[in-house]
Amino acid sequence: MLKILKYSFFDLMRSRWSYVYFAFYLLLGIVLLFLNNDLSKAVITLMNIIIVLVPLIGTIFGVMYYYNSKEFTELLLAQPLKRSSIFLGQYLGVSISLSMSLVLGLGIPFALYGLFNSSAIWDFSLLIITGGFLTFIFTALAFNIALSNENKIKGFGYAILVWLLLAIIYDGVFLMSLILFEDYPLDKLSLVGTMLNPIDLSRTLILLKLDISALLGYTGAVFKQFFGTSFGLIVSFSMLIIWVSLPVMRIVYKSKRKDF
Repeated sequence: MLKILKYSFFDLMRSRWSYVYFAFYLLLGIVLLFLNNDLSKAVITLMNIIIVLVPLIGTIFGVMYYYNSKEFTELLLAQPLKRSSIFLGQYLGVSISLSMSLVLGLGIPFALYGLFNSSAIWDFSLLIITGGFLTFIFTALAFNIALSNENKIKGFGYAILVWLLLAIIYDGVFLMSLILFEDYPLDKLSLVGTMLNPIDLSRTLILLKLDISALLGYTGAVFKQFFGTSFGLIVSFSMLIIWVSLPVMRIVYKSKRKDF
């Protein structure tokens, strides 16, 4: 698995799309720091971009890599190798390369701007960590979709649909349900609904770390009371780990039973 991971990683590092992805974040970080003198404001702006863009890139890149390397994968399957090692190696190679582009692309301009001497370093670190989690989560979802669909068009369509559901549609349905049932106690429902969506969970963690939860009103106070505690942080990161683990486990399950 490590050999396949290494091959997939360096294969992607030689890909022009990895350089484009890295250059985009590098340019984004430079522009934001040029326009904002305050590092905290730059982190808030980055949050709004990363929370939406990272899942989209992870989903599309994961599906695209699976379909483009299908012939090579079939060649590997003809060798005396475990199927789970092949697909996990490819998945980790894609996820790690995308995460590195994110970390280096944003980390270089912020480090040069004096991040390590600023109090915003913890906010930025949380932003990068949640961005990494979202990359691993949505790349795993993308591999699951590709493994379940031989047709490329269907695979890309389902991948975009999953991103739309979690990034946009889920929020609308969740908000409508809170409005319809506003006469009932919704504290637990809000917490559970947030943790069932990795994008919402990441956004809430960053907002609370930036100490602007007051903008969320009563719901923000509830979130602050739970997510702002040590127990809440442990539960939140545990949920993100579960969001990574379940799709990865399905990759292993699906790869063992799929007829190639």
